[in-house]
Amino acid sequence: MDNQVHNQIVSFIWGIADDCLRDVYVRGKYRDVILPMTVIRRLDAMLEETKPSVLAMKKQLDAAKIDNQWPALCNAAGQAFCNASPFLLKDLTSRAKAQTLKADFIAYLDGFSPNVQVILDKFKFRNQIDTMVDADILGAVIEKFTSSDINLSPNPIYKDADKKILKHPGLDNHGMGTIFEELIRKFNEENNEEAGEHWTPRDVVELMADLVFMPIADQIKDASYSCYDGACGTGGMLTVAQNRLMELAKKQGKEVAIHLFGQEINPETYAICTADMLLKGDGEEAEHIMYGSTLSDDQHASRQFDFMLSNPPYGKSWKTDAEKMGGKKEILDTRFNTYLEGGDVMPMIPRTSDGQLLFLLNNVAKMKKDTELGSRIAEVHNGSSIFTGDAGSGESNTRRYLIENDLVEAIISLPDNMFYNTGIGTFIWILSNKKEERRKGKIQLIDASKMKSPLPRNMGKKNCEFTSDIRNEIIRIFLEMEESEVSMIFNNDDFAYWSVTVERPLRLRVNPNGVIPTDVFKKADELVAVKKAIASVPSGTPLDDWTVFAKATKLKAAVLKKIRPFITIKDADAKPVAGEADSDLRDTELIPFTYDGGIEVFMKNEVLSYAPDAWIDEKKTQIGYEISFNKYFYRSVNMRSMDEIIASLNELEKEADGMLAGIVGGNING
Repeated sequence: MDNQVHNQIVSFIWGIADDCLRDVYVRGKYRDVILPMTVIRRLDAMLEETKPSVLAMKKQLDAAKIDNQWPALCNAAGQAFCNASPFLLKDLTSRAKAQTLKADFIAYLDGFSPNVQVILDKFKFRNQIDTMVDADILGAVIEKFTSSDINLSPNPIYKDADKKILKHPGLDNHGMGTIFEELIRKFNEENNEEAGEHWTPRDVVELMADLVFMPIADQIKDASYSCYDGACGTGGMLTVAQNRLMELAKKQGKEVAIHLFGQEINPETYAICTADMLLKGDGEEAEHIMYGSTLSDDQHASRQFDFMLSNPPYGKSWKTDAEKMGGKKEILDTRFNTYLEGGDVMPMIPRTSDGQLLFLLNNVAKMKKDTELGSRIAEVHNGSSIFTGDAGSGESNTRRYLIENDLVEAIISLPDNMFYNTGIGTFIWILSNKKEERRKGKIQLIDASKMKSPLPRNMGKKNCEFTSDIRNEIIRIFLEMEESEVSMIFNNDDFAYWSVTVERPLRLRVNPNGVIPTDVFKKADELVAVKKAIASVPSGTPLDDWTVFAKATKLKAAVLKKIRPFITIKDADAKPVAGEADSDLRDTELIPFTYDGGIEVFMKNEVLSYAPDAWIDEKKTQIGYEISFNKYFYRSVNMRSMDEIIASLNELEKEADGMLAGIVGGNING
């Protein structure tokens, strides 16, 4: 489609909002009318030619008293959808009375097939009808959308009866999809505070698509592939992925089909996604987009996919999902739990304040294992996913599961302020379960945080972008596994560590004269008996050895436990209490898997040489995984010398003296 025509149509539709809605809706709510009306008009235009056939078929079906009429009606319409009402949208422009228009418009909407009804319901478009009728703008909105000044039909419009002078070219499905996406983009820009919730910037999506497809571009075959997004929003990632795979296949001389699948929890963005696919002629794909929570209501549980791209919500509570799944501690979903070699369950449930890693695990659970390519995943996260959580936590266990199963190919650090609703740093995870040989057992970290181009004006928090040149450079670094200041290759074990609990013995000195409170025992005679037992301890019994002293009292263990806090103090020179550790001296050591000699040698070198009585509580030893970009890509700032600093201060002092003299001199002259 000609770019000029594209821009004209977008501008015309955008102008409808200003012409008709300005005094009725606040600017942020224009989309509530314009987006569903754009969908309705496009579907209406596509159904115009076959309307007589649909009505004739409906008459036959009614006469035959057939209940489920939609398959036959859609077949008559030649589309994946249809409208069985007696109206076309342009028929309603002749209604003089507002109430007649309202009744006929509702009947017209009710005539759409169920797949369109779902879209209208999720848009909550019927809620807008009364507002438009009361403001007397419904007729104007319909007239604008059916105006001869634009053509949303796939058929061209001519100025003459001989069809020789073209007025408007036909709008194919791809062109209509492009226009709809442009409207979505413009509305998202107008509502910056909402944009990042459901829309990932195109430059980031295109980079993710290349990271998924470019490594296997020469392995694409004449085949059907599937692409999935479990937090699909308006479907932008699926659309870009579809286009990118088709482009690469064409370059390779291959014929491919790509089927799109997704799930979205926000009703409006779900409606936009499914509508966009219907407008592009992807009726079957629209049926693959499910509504609801991917975490607690996975509607693609039985499917596996070739490619998966996603930008799940991060820093967002999933407490409601956890409750639906029986409570965080009771979640048994196999997506979020795995087994260690010994058969013990290793839960990968993160804190309920942030569920982004669950979306990554959901994707991993949907990887194909029995195909040549396996599955490839690209997913955006914030920094929490790479370093939050101690050893044994759900976050650390997730990283452990992904890395020990050798699924992580690369993690790429993006610049700050790349997204519309957050300025914080973000990272793209690249996963594959069929790594090429040179990547096996390794993870590539790419620091692209400084690789950016400034935007002419901010779009929400977004103030920079990836140009095509920058994206190509990142892809080159990734494909070549280049090692440089911004790209490093690590072994999987480089990110693993043991978290060991180091104990020191409890050492107590006895003070036989310590005061035992009267309320320690319920009965006064019990306290008397205890004091008598302490007093009867043979003289010469060592006071620096609690074990010996306690035995000498001949008191029961339960009684000794009650009185010990009052008749002892900690003393580093006292004898160790048998089998007891001093909690105040307890320490946790993080020992890298790569430490030469492991835990034993670490203890010998780093602990026992300073505390010979220390030992490890092996029951508390945990394995953890953490990835720190700051650790690997930290660049020290060259500090100025003291002479340079003093020289600068002297220069500033001279400038200040000169300015002061000028001010004072000016006042005197005045």
